[in-house]
Amino acid sequence: MKASKGFTLIELLVVMAIIATLMTIALPRYFNSLEASREATLRQSLAVLREALDHYYGDTGRYPDSLDQLVEQRYLRNAPLDPITERRDAWQLVPPPDGVAGGVADIKSGATGRARDGSLFAEW
Repeated sequence: MKASKGFTLIELLVVMAIIATLMTIALPRYFNSLEASREATLRQSLAVLREALDHYYGDTGRYPDSLDQLVEQRYLRNAPLDPITERRDAWQLVPPPDGVAGGVADIKSGATGRARDGSLFAEW
């Protein structure tokens, strides 16, 4: 009698069960690392934007009227993407205090919700 080649249904089910078990372990860690990387990117983008605002103010004595002005005058290559909202136009622009010229003294994320540490994205 000739032995048939291939896998039995039981062997395939065992392999599928092993793969499913590994996926249940790996996927939560993967999504946690995605959230952590988005938060780190947001923090870095805010730091770069605030540094550009400070440099602009130091050079001109006033704050820029918009983020586009920072790009036009080469303080930024382009307006960064908010990694949480995945939009370039979702940034919340904070005006300078009274008596200071310009339109944008600080910037915050327009994202709603909380970070993994419980803080609000909009407060960063």
